[in-house]
Amino acid sequence: MYLGIDLGTSAVKTVLVDDAQRVIASESRPLATASPLAGHSEQDPAQWIDATFATLDALKATHPGALADVKGIGLSGQMHGATLLDASLKPLRPCILWNDGRAAAECRILEQRWPALRAVTGNKAMPGFTAPKLLWIATHEPDIFAATRLVLLPKAYLRLVLSGDAIEDVSDASGSLWLDAARRDWSDAALAATGLSRDQMPRLVEGCAPATTLRSELARRWGMTGQSVIAGGAGDNPAGAIGIGAIRPGTAFVSLGTSGALLAPTDRIAANPDRVVHTFCHAIPGMWIQAGAILSAASCLAWAARLFGVTEAELLAPLGSRPQAPSPVSFLPYLAGERTPHDDPVVRGMLDGLSHGTDRTAIVQAVLEGVAFALADCRDALAGAGIAIAEADVIGGGSRSRFWLSVLANVLNVPVHRFAGGETGAAFGAARLGRLAVTGEAIATVCTRPQRIETFEPDAGLTDAYAERHPAWRELYRPRH
Repeated sequence: MYLGIDLGTSAVKTVLVDDAQRVIASESRPLATASPLAGHSEQDPAQWIDATFATLDALKATHPGALADVKGIGLSGQMHGATLLDASLKPLRPCILWNDGRAAAECRILEQRWPALRAVTGNKAMPGFTAPKLLWIATHEPDIFAATRLVLLPKAYLRLVLSGDAIEDVSDASGSLWLDAARRDWSDAALAATGLSRDQMPRLVEGCAPATTLRSELARRWGMTGQSVIAGGAGDNPAGAIGIGAIRPGTAFVSLGTSGALLAPTDRIAANPDRVVHTFCHAIPGMWIQAGAILSAASCLAWAARLFGVTEAELLAPLGSRPQAPSPVSFLPYLAGERTPHDDPVVRGMLDGLSHGTDRTAIVQAVLEGVAFALADCRDALAGAGIAIAEADVIGGGSRSRFWLSVLANVLNVPVHRFAGGETGAAFGAARLGRLAVTGEAIATVCTRPQRIETFEPDAGLTDAYAERHPAWRELYRPRH
């Protein structure tokens, strides 16, 4: 048996997977995000631990025999968060999350201090990444910066609690702006530019490598009879790629979670930081992931549900399974700023084209189309790096909506595929990494593609209509700075 634990933004999801790669059981617990000031986004690391332990306690209650047989544990996590620990390895403040926009000025300072940043990391400095957050802390909370003895990404903090060891995998680390992406190692120059050193960083491993073992007292708590190995794991999107077998060049997938992304594995770095294409190490050796990322995807649908006072399912039900035509309303999904291609943390969302005849259905369709158009911008940015998208698999909670996937197929003008259980892709991918760390099997043997249960083909009429609408939608973007 193998465990996959996905520390997301809105929830912790834990899956129990058997040797035949069947999900035997799953548990999820919600997480809350605080916004103490406009543009700020934080979480208390203690709730990550409470939520994770609650999922494992629940699995112990319902599947004690299977949990007892767990040999390997994989972790996936929300990327970029800055968890600052003191000399006693206790958090000094809430974690600053990936969708926090406070460090825009620090990004400019960082690129001035270290002109090689884009060439070495494969990324442009943006507020969501970890390094600029530390410059912000140094300026605005100098006592906390001075007391910082260790900087961990969220899942590395969870691993520290589970094992006692400070270890990070290279895929998550490459979202920090401290990693030399080609060498898959910390960059001393990057760390120096933020006033840090290797002594304040966790040890690095590959995602499929054995990293450490579960604390004996926790193994006893959950009734695990052997010594459970904890793998390096992965950031959420690289873990999702592992979960759907996206381990070779020529594959691509869309993540429709709280945030969104269009991602393509490569066997070389194909950076395009000027168009805000992200370069991350993959969770397997010798591979990278190029990605266009948007800060709000399924969270836009959640926003609309709160606005109308109904559930997301109630919003989607009247839409049916496919659009007949584009909505007369346009929506910019920039509720928390945007990354690809704008790198604009202060831009905000917009509804355009409202009239007395506008109903809820038109607005909901526009929300889904706005996210799809933002992903089309990511497609165009990837094309600038020489990466052409011929088809795409979809993972994340948004993959449950057939209407949304039909919209996506027509906006991107490529076939779009979904899987059974696609919303748990990152946790399942983490379980696969846990297995690889234990067995040492060939990666291709374990990281197979799950069966696609449905394909959404683009329709010529709709594709043309959306292609005509996209430029006008793009013109709605107006920088606020």
